[in-house]
Amino acid sequence: MARSSADDMELKRSCEAGILSKEKAAETVAMCMRVAKGRGVWGKAGKLGSRHMAKPRVLAITTKAKGQRTKAFVRVLKYSNGGVLEPAKVYKLKHLSKVEVVQNDPSGCTFLLGFDNLRSQSVSPPQWTMRNKDDRNRLLMCILNMCKEILGEIPKVVGMDIVEMAMWAKENTPVKVTQVSTKDGPIESVVGEGDSQVAVEKDLVSQAEEEDIEALLGTYVMAIGEAEAFSERMKRELVALESANVYALMETESVVEEVLEGLEIATICVEDMDEWLGIFNIKLRHMREDIQSIEWRNNRLELQSVSNVALSNELDKMLVLLQIPPEYEASLTGGSFDEGNMVKNIEACEWLTSAIKNLEASNVDPIYVKLRAIREKRAEFVLLKCTFVRRASEFLRNYFPSLIDFMLNDKGNFSQRGQLQRPDHADMRYKCRTYARLLQYIKSLDKSCLTPLRKAYCHSLNLLIRREAREFSNELRSGSKASKSSTPLFEGPASANQSISITDTSADAYCKMITVFIPLLVDESSFFAHFMCFDVSALAPSDESDNNNPVAEAKSTSLSTLEPSGTVAKASNSSAELGVLNQCLQELLDGIQEDFYAIVDWAFKLDPLSCVSMHGITDRYLSGQKAEVAGYVHVLLDDLETRISILFSRFVDDACYQIEKYERNVRQIGVVPYIPRFSQLAARMEQYINGSRDLVDQAYTKIVTIMFVTLEKIAQVEPKYVDIVLLENYAAFQHSTLKNYSSLPGELRN
Repeated sequence: MARSSADDMELKRSCEAGILSKEKAAETVAMCMRVAKGRGVWGKAGKLGSRHMAKPRVLAITTKAKGQRTKAFVRVLKYSNGGVLEPAKVYKLKHLSKVEVVQNDPSGCTFLLGFDNLRSQSVSPPQWTMRNKDDRNRLLMCILNMCKEILGEIPKVVGMDIVEMAMWAKENTPVKVTQVSTKDGPIESVVGEGDSQVAVEKDLVSQAEEEDIEALLGTYVMAIGEAEAFSERMKRELVALESANVYALMETESVVEEVLEGLEIATICVEDMDEWLGIFNIKLRHMREDIQSIEWRNNRLELQSVSNVALSNELDKMLVLLQIPPEYEASLTGGSFDEGNMVKNIEACEWLTSAIKNLEASNVDPIYVKLRAIREKRAEFVLLKCTFVRRASEFLRNYFPSLIDFMLNDKGNFSQRGQLQRPDHADMRYKCRTYARLLQYIKSLDKSCLTPLRKAYCHSLNLLIRREAREFSNELRSGSKASKSSTPLFEGPASANQSISITDTSADAYCKMITVFIPLLVDESSFFAHFMCFDVSALAPSDESDNNNPVAEAKSTSLSTLEPSGTVAKASNSSAELGVLNQCLQELLDGIQEDFYAIVDWAFKLDPLSCVSMHGITDRYLSGQKAEVAGYVHVLLDDLETRISILFSRFVDDACYQIEKYERNVRQIGVVPYIPRFSQLAARMEQYINGSRDLVDQAYTKIVTIMFVTLEKIAQVEPKYVDIVLLENYAAFQHSTLKNYSSLPGELRN
């Protein structure tokens, strides 16, 4: 029978060397054995080799002294690539709680060791398989004996009888032959290993169990009588057995020799095979190193390949950003700005804007920011932007004057003798909208280029609007068949049958001028704000507007015609932007107020009372102008209202002066003449009212106050008849004024 690995001293020294290479303090190996490691489950031990390949391992029982205490360990060692033992796992013997012999193994050589400190009890514990049952018993007895000696207790044993283990230990205790020196010379002494070491069975079986075993043995009939007879019998059997063995050995001598020769040949083959295996092991180790080197280089090549592909993709993306499409480059550097080419120009602008934005430091990976290619391409894009903006600005600065000159040369766009022509800028705006998106991209590329473009547009359009207003105003004045009105004066004899019917031709001319040009100016202001990319709120119709509001109607019309293509800038309350817009609108509409002033002055000369009607019309339009982009139109209407009020105040002052002249008469008899003439003046003023009464009521208050102050002064000329003169004139004023005109203000009726 092969020698047990427990007696292999070379294995023991290898274990001690492997443990010492990992641990700082040396440990004593009490026992070590070669085992096969498998996997199983508590209570459901699997079949050997069914799921997991058995792995060669070495189980070593070690001890380490620490002061007065001794610690015991169960160490698992495995073979490294070079065939050297190295520690794999270590278990403290104090945590051993269970020893289970696998029942499914018919040989009984497989067992499990259960430790109570494992992190996961759900993981199947390893199975340990020994070469034979004796090796299993020797290892388990060593473990149980150490548990009893060091810990004072043994773990739970499952699958085997502890009594049988004790009996096996007693029967299989190895014998050591030692030499003892005596007076007669050295003699051999046979000492059981159990006598030289701690008896393994003394504590494994209790006193009660020992009594039970003796009682059990007493029940068997051993066929043993007297000791001498039994001894004689045993001697006879021993002699017969020895004779039979000697005879058998003599008969099988040749066989034994053949067996010995075969064993010698086998030994030589084993030695040769061991040499071959050593050579193969060296070659395999070299091949393993070569394979590891190849795998390492292969991994490096794979990583390099992946990195090259990623770098190639990044470079392709970067080239897309850096490459200028030929068609866009042609449009940006030398393309035409005709209407047919504007789609290509807009696409080129979109690409250029996106390319410049993509190369900004905030949008580029910091790794690429300092690359020379990026910096050079960014400078090239900036140069391309400057070239395009310069060409586009130069084209638009020439385009606006040429468009306006074409309209100025067409006489059909202006009023002529006998024919009033309403200005129509729809065709001009349609042509301008073609370049609306171009202006937006110019603003995004270089905002400073918009200032000269705005000035060129304002200057050109100002010439057109001023000429349209001048021609329209001249035709209104020349085409109106109006004679100087016979406005009631407070001088001369009063005519009782003087007609008070009027034909307000001059006020109608002013109304036409306002109705035609104020919506036009609002419309042009709104279009200019959008077309020239001002960030101000749009002109929108008010929710309070209705069909009777001409200003709201004009706003709605202007918005319906103003739909420039592209993205319109969002509304903003920026005061700086609004200030620039107001300056541009002043340049756009400056000078047109002179034509409005001419109409007002002309109407006042024909009929001073037309100021009442003109003031109402102007006030109505003023109340409708609330949009930011129509600020200059509001200023124009405010100036017109102020001029009308000044002219009408001049007329009222003249009337008051004529009334005060009656005071100089030495004596007045009866009703003074300005009483009935005031009633005629009030009747005409009431017919002129068109909207607010504020202007008329102020005139009434001033004239009536002067009338009665003057009347009191006249009555003081004849103190005797003061009351009579006053009552007579009061009655005449009440009769002539309130009888026919009950709609006069309450101040006059009182």
